[in-house]
Amino acid sequence: MDKQTTALRLLRALKAKGYQALFNGGCVRDRLLGKAPKDFDIATSATPEQVQALFEKTVLVGAHFGVVVVVEEGESFEIATFRSEGAYLDGRHPTQVAFSTVEKDAQRRDFTVNGLYWDGESEKPLDLVNGQADLAARVIRTIGKPEERFEEDHLRLLRAVRFAVQLGFEIEPQTFAAVKALAPKIASVSAERTRDELTKILTSPAPGRGIRLLDETGLLAVVLPEVLTLKGVEQPAQYHPEGDVYIHTLMLLDQLNEAPAELAWGALLHDIAKPCTFERAADRIRFHGHDRIGAEMSEKILRRLAFSNESRELICALVEAHLRFKDAFNMRVSTLKRFFRMPRFDLHMELHRIDCLASHKDLSAYAFCQQKLAEFAKEPPEPSRIVTGADLIALGHKPGPEFSRILREIEDQVLEGSIRTREEGIEYLRKHHGSKG
Repeated sequence: MDKQTTALRLLRALKAKGYQALFNGGCVRDRLLGKAPKDFDIATSATPEQVQALFEKTVLVGAHFGVVVVVEEGESFEIATFRSEGAYLDGRHPTQVAFSTVEKDAQRRDFTVNGLYWDGESEKPLDLVNGQADLAARVIRTIGKPEERFEEDHLRLLRAVRFAVQLGFEIEPQTFAAVKALAPKIASVSAERTRDELTKILTSPAPGRGIRLLDETGLLAVVLPEVLTLKGVEQPAQYHPEGDVYIHTLMLLDQLNEAPAELAWGALLHDIAKPCTFERAADRIRFHGHDRIGAEMSEKILRRLAFSNESRELICALVEAHLRFKDAFNMRVSTLKRFFRMPRFDLHMELHRIDCLASHKDLSAYAFCQQKLAEFAKEPPEPSRIVTGADLIALGHKPGPEFSRILREIEDQVLEGSIRTREEGIEYLRKHHGSKG
């Protein structure tokens, strides 16, 4: 059973008990835009207790807000009771919540395009906020006064940009002006919520436009001030005819369309250290160590935004390794194979490709790596651990730092194809490092 069918069954179960129940939010918006909804949220007159009594597997995730997650057919569905809200004093939480009517429920939502409802049985929308007109006009507009909506929940400042770039809409002028006026308040939002909205912007169909909108609204200066320092940083014209580092970075992002999050962040941060490594040398402008220092700066930024260890490690690796492709032609086979073995090397390749296209457009290193990857894929897999520390000990070597160097040397020979069997590995050890016994 598909997710939509299951969601419709839940909605009908609520209505069969006499409750009002409607699909709401993103699934309605997407349906009216002709897109396939990914999630199906339900708004209802039933209280959380009544919802829990009606369905077997439920989780009360927001008792104060009347939200119950119902698990059916292995899928999760949010069912929320119609509610109205009191004043917001902290830019996130209302002081009080009261279960209410669909009319009042609509008025508490953020943007008109998200304030629509859909009757799953009659197949008709319920529009109490003029959301259909804004969908047709392709604009993001707050429900009610923009300043009030943004003061209620400061995260909505970022969400306005996020929906604009996800949907390809414009932000309505009064809404845009309010975002700009209240932009400093985004600093009060938690790192996790900020990170998630920024990631949704960067993985949208138009991440470059997203950064431009964040800049124009003043939000970028608060959430990612390091990116603004890229503006006006000159680059050597022979390698970067496109202009300064900021323009170059936006050109990278303009080539992405719903990219993996780590690639999008890697593209945004790959040259983040160029402003602090800028040097006008005798021959040309240089940025010595901007890859290594950029990885260190990225680590700090990503920690500030509460990224997971795994994501931080991959994004920082993308930043630190993005210059290595220029050396690929001169790498030993063993070095090249190790380079290709970096986790998610496909993302490294893609970052290099768009980096080239956003600058000198020379894709020779990219083509070379593609060719070598194809060649290596045809070779039989290299035997793993041909010799070990135990073999070194058997030959009389004492454990210590030298072990790692010798074992890596053996691995190099294996990757180069010079050693293929354990016997050849032991012979290499005897010949080049002797027997200490």
